Amino acid sequence: MKIIINQVPQGGLYLEEEASAKELDLETDLIRFRTPLKLNAHVFLITNALTVELNIRAVLFSNCSRCLEEFEWKINKDTQLNYSLGSRDVFIDLSDDIREEVILDYPIKPLCRSNCKGLCVQCGKNKNQGGCNCGST
Repeated sequence: MKIIINQVPQGGLYLEEEASAKELDLETDLIRFRTPLKLNAHVFLITNALTVELNIRAVLFSNCSRCLEEFEWKINKDTQLNYSLGSRDVFIDLSDDIREEVILDYPIKPLCRSNCKGLCVQCGKNKNQGGCNCGST
């Protein structure tokens, strides 16, 4: 998302855009995106400062760290970005800051739910689907 500074009116500017996770280099081996990122921005220009109130939404999926089942989760994040402007600045590219904001919401250890029981250490059965017959549970 790029903002051309001289196109921001005095009352502010609303922008809606979609960005692909591939464009922003957001997908990893553990985190994959089902939908493009939906970006809604309200941009204000005050003298030599640009403020962007940004909402980021996306649907992602990952595999649980405990039971290895695939699960879906959503990002719906509000953030504010501030930029000081120099006399030579023509536009501001928000791509790097959007990428950082999304990555900050990645779980360190993705879990399908907080009480996930994981896998049996003996037979590998998913304990969320009931006990197993190997005798370890």
